[in-house]
Amino acid sequence: MMLDIWKPEIFHGRRKNKDFFEGWYFKMVDYSEKRAYAVIPGVSIARDPLKSHAFIMFLDARARKMNYFRYSLDDMKAGDKKFELTIGESFFSTSEMTLNLKQGRDRIIARISFKDTYPWPVKVLSPGVMGWYAFVPGMECYHGILSMDHAVEGFIEINGIRKDLNGGRGYIEKDWGVSMPSSWIWMQTNHFDRNGISLSGSIAKIPWLGNYFTGYIFGFLYDNKLYKFTTYSGAKVTGLNVTDDKIKILLENKAYCLDIDADRSEGVELPAPKLGGMTAKVNESLHSSINITLLRKTGSDTKLIYSGTGKNAGLELVGNVDELIKGLKKASNRR
Repeated sequence: MMLDIWKPEIFHGRRKNKDFFEGWYFKMVDYSEKRAYAVIPGVSIARDPLKSHAFIMFLDARARKMNYFRYSLDDMKAGDKKFELTIGESFFSTSEMTLNLKQGRDRIIARISFKDTYPWPVKVLSPGVMGWYAFVPGMECYHGILSMDHAVEGFIEINGIRKDLNGGRGYIEKDWGVSMPSSWIWMQTNHFDRNGISLSGSIAKIPWLGNYFTGYIFGFLYDNKLYKFTTYSGAKVTGLNVTDDKIKILLENKAYCLDIDADRSEGVELPAPKLGGMTAKVNESLHSSINITLLRKTGSDTKLIYSGTGKNAGLELVGNVDELIKGLKKASNRR
């Protein structure tokens, strides 16, 4: 339905029968910052109906272990007016999560609540983080940020050992479409020197009219203000440099500059969607750190707004960086 555009959080695959995926990403870090988890419920609708299924991925960063729990499509139920998702005996929304997962000898139970969520604003002409691109039909992948930062309460019990999450912090986003991009950089952290500061950003190859350009969406939440640096708002990536241990990105718009210096760390391999099937791979870290500097432009000079380091950062680098750099020029020519 057309009105679903203004509800990025809900299930968008109700009328899809092939080449479609949808996944919600929940990141949680405990109060001590010693434990980080990612839970990804979703659906894979492949060309071969026998390969179509629902799933729940559970990533334990400290143990460097990923469990993939597979379900039939009949085991998944999703609300059509608000985000309420049930897969097997597990439940997900933007306010709570219940896990009841079994696989071989592994058993994962969780009762978790999310408080004071901060979604990317949805407006009439800009329905969420995608901006006006959300109105473009047939894009390879759509994206939503359901909460930049929030409090986490509850517990996760892994094989009988309970982990307390009270006082932790969380983040929620999602993707849906045909495939994830062939090349992308993604990063996220909301563990700075105090609560309420959060960075989420991605740079990706975007197929477009038989060719492609490189699109980017970055948001920095500070003092209850979301500073946006996006392709559709006219911001520019004026620097992108990737080495074996660093990712450096410089973004600018008319009023602000955002300098990002991320440390790469070893992660865990996760399945990723391609043509609806979960046949691709992505390596994700939850233990990276990201240095941030936000400056306000004041004539020919700049004024410091914030500088700090975000810990427990999620970080992904997939595909060809040179392809992304080349595509940035195409994005510039589009404006």
